[in-house]
Amino acid sequence: MRQHSTVVNRLRIGGGAPVRLMGVINCSPESFYRGSFTPIGRIYDRALAMLKTGADMIDLGARSTAPGSPPLTPAEEAKRMDAALSELDGTGITISVDTRYPEVLETCLRHDIHAVNDISGLADERYARAIADSGLPVFAMASFKEPGDAVGLSATIAALETVVTRCARFEIDEYVLDPGIGRWIPERTSEDDWELCRNFAAFTKFGRPVLAAVSRKTFIGDLLGKEPDERLAGTLALTMMLVEAGAAVVRCHDVAETADLLRVYSKMRKT
Repeated sequence: MRQHSTVVNRLRIGGGAPVRLMGVINCSPESFYRGSFTPIGRIYDRALAMLKTGADMIDLGARSTAPGSPPLTPAEEAKRMDAALSELDGTGITISVDTRYPEVLETCLRHDIHAVNDISGLADERYARAIADSGLPVFAMASFKEPGDAVGLSATIAALETVVTRCARFEIDEYVLDPGIGRWIPERTSEDDWELCRNFAAFTKFGRPVLAAVSRKTFIGDLLGKEPDERLAGTLALTMMLVEAGAAVVRCHDVAETADLLRVYSKMRKT
């Protein structure tokens, strides 16, 4: 199937474009990887450093989605996002906001943002309508009702089919699919994640760009017996294979290293 491209702030993703790089900035001190936390007041400097070392866009979040994370109200999340985005207004930096709550998105829309990263895959009708009304492209994760509730390859493909149907229903034409690799719910195991990675090419069958988001995740740590701050080499090895399998955009914590990987990959693919 011919792959469509998605345009985010004039940045084309998929459809023959180079593999794009999304740098992660978390203004949530609860994040599973402490290296990704950036306090308010340093958001712009961190974003600028990522762009200088190879990021095409920034994915900004204010809530940890790791299992067991402390609770955070949407109001608290919105306050963090408001402060962080204030540092980026007028900079021209391409920004995706990582949230699943319409009230948080409402706050974000007061700022210069260009896409929404929805780990619930438009499962919340109120939120899906808010995204559709915004006119922004969406990175939509495979989910039936809750983030990451698709367990295994067949369920993930079914969840992505559901996400594609939701995009059509809400007339969202610009979107990127995310198979949702990671330990989102207790029922999921590391082997489930490895199965998704081994079959990553299957997610391109929808003809839409696919996001690879595996940076320093638990299943890599389980295999290597290493904590998040020691999982870079494993992450890069896996990322290379997912790009080979068809990933159109890579979401990562380590921009400079991943940018080097993509340059090497591009060089090797030239004929």
